[in-house]
Amino acid sequence: MGADVGGADQTKSEPNVVPLCDILLVLLIIFMVVTPMIQKGANVTLPDAQFTEDQPKPGEMITVYIKSDGTVLVSGASSVTIESIDKLPQIIQDQIEEKDQEDKTKVLLKADSEVEYGKVVDVMDEIKNAEIEIIGLVADKVSR
Repeated sequence: MGADVGGADQTKSEPNVVPLCDILLVLLIIFMVVTPMIQKGANVTLPDAQFTEDQPKPGEMITVYIKSDGTVLVSGASSVTIESIDKLPQIIQDQIEEKDQEDKTKVLLKADSEVEYGKVVDVMDEIKNAEIEIIGLVADKVSR
């Protein structure tokens, strides 16, 4: 009765990669589910409208946000307050050049439902000063 050479008493020296693959697949699924939920831009409560059209994909067009406190944001650029609204046309033109937007005459406007009508009109005037021909007003669709 000799000693077993290479028998059942020896341990494997190879790493077990199956649990690692399982973890990586779960992480991949989590990122695939969470990524579309991440929305860039300002958090504004849009007004409701019955007749709306589908808007372009986020990031395709320059978007101007008016928050309920009166702060104006331009597609991730630095915020411009209502008091310094005269800088808005230059910021829009800079963003259009930076993004190399195909249609340089369209801008989306997302205003919080709490914003005064006069402030929205002031921002629209400044957008027109940036030589923008079409301003798309964005609203949530009402389901009736």
